Amino acid sequence: MKTMTDRFGISREKLAFVVDSTAAPVCIIVPISTWAVYFSALLEENGATGAGQGMSLYIESIPYMAYGWMALLVVWLVAMGYLKDFGAMKVAEERAQAGQPIPDDIKLPEFDISKVKKVSTNMGLLNFFLPMAVLVGASIYYEIDLLLGALVASLFTMVLYFVQRLLTFEQLVDSMLDGFKVMLHPIAVVCAGFMVKEINDSLGMTTYIIDAITPYMSKELLPAIIFAVMAMIVFATGSSWGVFVISLPIVIPMAQTFGLSMPLIVGALLSASAFGSHACFYSDATVLYAQGSGCSPMQHAITQFPYTMIAALLTLITLLFLGYNMA
Repeated sequence: MKTMTDRFGISREKLAFVVDSTAAPVCIIVPISTWAVYFSALLEENGATGAGQGMSLYIESIPYMAYGWMALLVVWLVAMGYLKDFGAMKVAEERAQAGQPIPDDIKLPEFDISKVKKVSTNMGLLNFFLPMAVLVGASIYYEIDLLLGALVASLFTMVLYFVQRLLTFEQLVDSMLDGFKVMLHPIAVVCAGFMVKEINDSLGMTTYIIDAITPYMSKELLPAIIFAVMAMIVFATGSSWGVFVISLPIVIPMAQTFGLSMPLIVGALLSASAFGSHACFYSDATVLYAQGSGCSPMQHAITQFPYTMIAALLTLITLLFLGYNMA
């Protein structure tokens, strides 16, 4: 989409925001994602539901995953122009409208496509979707191993393009290596983020914060408090999955003691997870979407942060309303 957004004077920062806002927030409300598989297993392990019923509980919780819905609402309002640009995003958009969609200090990788053979529109679509289908199929075949799935899909793509003589074998190999080079920096940032997460786990930060706010909880406020506290923890640690291994054994019994709706509690937890993935300045999602869109992780994080906070505030209000009406 970069060529198209450049043509219409849309900044790379806004492109990254749109991509990021339709990633984790969408993944949590789609029951065939790895999020659903992972969290449904955690819910079963922690007694939120019976054996083999984790996915059913997850699907029941989708209407209550407020952050996913609110993030989609906010990005739609921005895309349609109802929610105007402000802050750092306004500066980026003004620069793009002046003819510079790419930030000043961004050096984009140069991929030589001058020698690529042109194909029909239908064949072009096939060349795009077939590798995606192979990626999904291979990942499922190898028991949701995305690394093996990506390797199989990459090899399939090389063969597919080579058979059509779109690129020579040498060009295909060079393109693959260029792709690896582009990803070295974001992978390094993600690795650093995992190190921070390990430090926080070792310090016991998640357990400490939950224990500290437990005396102030009430039945009506519990969903909103769970979202606010867990969102803060995930935002600070950059771990949208890991902290829930620690927190679920505490949160689930607490919700059961209060007699609260389990789908509502799961919705609050998944909302916090999606917010952390979306808003954290050094989460894997932030780094990868910035890299893919052609801006730095910090430029992406700063421009989108006010919009994530709007979605988070709407989520908090929604969970407060549901807490008082479902308690």
